[in-house]
Amino acid sequence: MKRDFTYIDDIVEGVVRVLDKTPTPNKNKYSTAKPPYRIYNIGNNNPITLRDFISVIENACGVKANENLLPMQPGDVPITYADVDDLMEIFGFEPKTNFHDGIKYFFNWYLSSHEKI
Repeated sequence: MKRDFTYIDDIVEGVVRVLDKTPTPNKNKYSTAKPPYRIYNIGNNNPITLRDFISVIENACGVKANENLLPMQPGDVPITYADVDDLMEIFGFEPKTNFHDGIKYFFNWYLSSHEKI
């Protein structure tokens, strides 16, 4: 399975970029509602495997995971990721933090903000 993980700083950057630009009505892409609105998918646009996810977390923590791998569950999909093409085209948004760095940043923040695990 593959999933897309996005570091919080990239999410905030995407939200900030869309705050001040109200979509204009366009029957092909935008809602004709008053006021018009647009839904953007903010993400990293780079899915990683579950195996890589576990490995990076293990390395950050220095602990081997106790795995209990199960078959696909009802509703699971093999791969999901954010399509950020509209954000890139309209706002110049591009996520900057790769998964490995994001985990490292999060882990360092967590250790500095909480009791050691």
